[in-house]
Amino acid sequence: MSTAANKLVEAPQDYEIEQRILGILIKHPQKMDTALDKLREYHFANPTHRTIFKALLDLYTKQGKVSYVRLYDKIRREKLLSDPEAALVALTETVVTGRELEPCIELLREGYVKRRILAATEEIEQMILREEEETTEKYQARAQEIIFAATQVENSSDEPKELLDVLSRCYTNLVERKEGKVPYGLSVRFPSIDMLTTGFKKKDLIILAGRPSMGKTSLALNFAANVAKRQIPVLIFSLEMDDEQIGDRLVLGELFRYRDRDGNFLIPSAQYATKLSEEQLKLTEKVYSELYDLPIQIVDQRGLTSLDIRAKARKIKATCPNLGLVVIDYLQLIRPAENDKYKSWALQVGDIVRELRDLAGEINVPIILLSQLNRGVESRDNKRPMMSDLRDSGNIEEFADVVMFVYRDDYYYPDQAEERGTKGKAEVIFAKQRKGATGTALLRFVPEFTRFVDESDREA
Repeated sequence: MSTAANKLVEAPQDYEIEQRILGILIKHPQKMDTALDKLREYHFANPTHRTIFKALLDLYTKQGKVSYVRLYDKIRREKLLSDPEAALVALTETVVTGRELEPCIELLREGYVKRRILAATEEIEQMILREEEETTEKYQARAQEIIFAATQVENSSDEPKELLDVLSRCYTNLVERKEGKVPYGLSVRFPSIDMLTTGFKKKDLIILAGRPSMGKTSLALNFAANVAKRQIPVLIFSLEMDDEQIGDRLVLGELFRYRDRDGNFLIPSAQYATKLSEEQLKLTEKVYSELYDLPIQIVDQRGLTSLDIRAKARKIKATCPNLGLVVIDYLQLIRPAENDKYKSWALQVGDIVRELRDLAGEINVPIILLSQLNRGVESRDNKRPMMSDLRDSGNIEEFADVVMFVYRDDYYYPDQAEERGTKGKAEVIFAKQRKGATGTALLRFVPEFTRFVDESDREA
């Protein structure tokens, strides 16, 4: 028997803790809500204890009442155990108090996670012994995926979910939204965008696309800064710009706020890039101080594959469970996997986008993936982007939960923009939303500061 298999035999299985929890629930049925919130039947290692817990939940869910007599009758009537009386007596003969429940639940959950990790080590060992993968890179990625799944198991279950349980959670979320305790989605603090999206949803893949120089990177960084200012951690993958360029853009975006009485910028971007006066330096230092505490992490490595991105995102999520947003700049710079190089580019893009959508679900955060548009838009009179302008649009459109485009009329028609009233204006066009309506949000773009401002924002 392998070492890992031996470890599985010795995996933490504290039957006494399981007995104590079940005994408390039978003697103190008012504690069932606590159990419902934190325990599932798979937490119990002993099959008999698992059966009893499932019967308790079934009684409580359907009848709203739990008692020794009801539990015994259910187990006997449905023939769930061969000797129900002996099993239940063993649980109730120990003297326990209700106060012991939560500490026991924590111990039980810890033991369950340890068993999952030990099982994961055996799976990794068997994968290597059977030589299932082709490259070391794939072994590493698969091993990380297995360990991540084992350590994140408390957030989700592989078991089918009962509609009653699903609706209970939906109703809890509904009440909490009504009371203002939690938002429906992640607000990016652009009112016209938040109104259209009701916030970006967890597990969604959001495509932010545009032609070069439209400002899609600037908009994504504005989103990231606005989220991080609420102390929600953000992870940025930059496959084009280095970390210092991103840092300077974030600083410039904040310097936009400072003007004199005539509306002139106190620190124009050209001066920030050259030499500042003492007063300007002090103001800039203030901005730096404001940004130092933002929970933003930046990966500026070029040539990453989707497997690399998944591995790094999992690692960050494991160390930062509150991660709220991932930004990837941009799709066409993600390197295909080595064994995919013989596929057509359309198939490669499809694989990448699908894997990133899976990642969004796996780490339970919205992922904003930037993308270029093809040149077809340049040949039309109306240059507002459409779905067909996405490079390899079929694959991207299929897997994306949200598709939005950035369009600026003054980019294409600088001379006519003044008379059209579109100078400085930007349209964020929502062409697809699985969970919402399509539409357009109007923003104002200040390219000198790489800053977008909502047209309805009074501060602007």
